[in-house]
Amino acid sequence: MKILHVFDHSLPLHSGYTFRSLAILEAQRARGWETVHLTSPKHYAEGPPYEEFNGYGFHRTPSKLSKLPVLHELSLMQATEQALYQLAKEEKPDILHAHSPLLNGRPMIAVGKALKIPTVYEIRGFWEDAAVDHGTTYEGSLRYQLTRYLETRLIRAADAVTCICNGLRDDILARPGVDAEKISIIPNAVNIEQFKYLSPRDTLLEMQYDLKGAYVLGFLGSYYAYEGLDLLIHTLPILKNSIPNVKVLLVGGGPQEETLKQLAQELDVSDRVIFVGRVPQKEVPQYASLIDLMVFPRYPMRLTETVTPLKPLEAMAQGRLVLASDVGGHRELIEDGDTGWLFAAGNAGDLVTKILHIQQMGKAVERVREQGRYYVEQVRNWTNSVARYERVYARASENCKKRA
Repeated sequence: MKILHVFDHSLPLHSGYTFRSLAILEAQRARGWETVHLTSPKHYAEGPPYEEFNGYGFHRTPSKLSKLPVLHELSLMQATEQALYQLAKEEKPDILHAHSPLLNGRPMIAVGKALKIPTVYEIRGFWEDAAVDHGTTYEGSLRYQLTRYLETRLIRAADAVTCICNGLRDDILARPGVDAEKISIIPNAVNIEQFKYLSPRDTLLEMQYDLKGAYVLGFLGSYYAYEGLDLLIHTLPILKNSIPNVKVLLVGGGPQEETLKQLAQELDVSDRVIFVGRVPQKEVPQYASLIDLMVFPRYPMRLTETVTPLKPLEAMAQGRLVLASDVGGHRELIEDGDTGWLFAAGNAGDLVTKILHIQQMGKAVERVREQGRYYVEQVRNWTNSVARYERVYARASENCKKRA
């Protein structure tokens, strides 16, 4: 079977999106399936029309996009459709598989109908909810409603639809005219072989960041407002009274970085908050080895309630203890007191209470550590997740024949 994937962006760019994409491709090829890959004009890294990374070739979509609202999105979809049509005619895939946003899905539907190829649309999150967090629109705006309307039409038009968690599926099924039979979940997972369990602390990094003897709370990822990193920093003036050696290690970057640095200064805890910046993916485990407790303090909003993140699973795979807010996306991944801990989202007092409780548990935390690793080994692995595509592609092929 040959699958032609349409991605928003890909390697060499690093994001949760690209890491999920690569994991899917690796597991699909392990099953003996052939994959072909096209990226949209939103892949902003400069490069040739075709380039390879880690043994995977990516066709790029050339375009000259309008900068005007609406016209920009229309020109983007038109360019993607043209590139996909030509590539599909050359490769003759069995399946067209477009990954969100809908700017990739709508061109796929057009090409699928023209060439009579089954279509699968994969939703990793709702574009309009991400736009709300980024401040480019607000919930209920005309743009917000139009985006939801267009995506609902796309969901109805695709031969099969996948999403990454129950929160997204529930939202999809609540929309008018959606066929529940063609909606499937392909959950986020990890390649367990890529994560060493309980790597010893990297002594050089420990010395570099003056963390020897410290109790380290950590976060690895992008600094978006919904991640709630400001809430974590707000706990330090209280925590330092009970845990004198407490420090926060932030690895990554993003739009909130300067705001977080300013907050640390205002609270007089700059000496306890370490901003590492972005690091190469291969070095991430070295920084994770410094962290005693991974904290994911996401705020409650539609995006975090409906979408499951990947980072907590990666932390559990490495044997790191995980504390997360009790938003819907986290509740699908973490069993409180079993594979990790949950605290009341947005509640700094409860976050402090949970941190102090975990820090005082001593060796009792080892059971939780082991259960977290077991969970990703046995349940949340990419072999299990990608096996679900077989039924999805079969359903898409059946629906395509009915449509013809």
